[in-house]
Amino acid sequence: MPPRQRPVDPTALAAAWAAHRTGTAGRAEVKILVKDTLGLLERRAPGYSVEVRVPPYGAVQAVEGGRHTRGTPRAVVETDADTWLALATGAITWEAAEASGALRASGERTDLSAYLPLA
Repeated sequence: MPPRQRPVDPTALAAAWAAHRTGTAGRAEVKILVKDTLGLLERRAPGYSVEVRVPPYGAVQAVEGGRHTRGTPRAVVETDADTWLALATGAITWEAAEASGALRASGERTDLSAYLPLA
């Protein structure tokens, strides 16, 4: 599947993140924001070697390297929507998210800090 093509405006991303953090964004807005930022990651780090999961909102494959087609991926990054959006906006670093246990990364090429923040 090709990467999502909807552009993510950095100003809109920051405003949506602020609305999410203050509790004024609903579940639908969070879903759109997560999907849009995952799409931006796909464009920044094209490839299929790492599966990035933000349940229940979405998952993408990114980063150059071996292609995953069936079964359990070799490399997986998984986190919740709050942590993913904090990473996407630069509100938290990759290292801090991993150290807190809010982010789980296993396998090769799973350090996505070179691609973050997204805006």
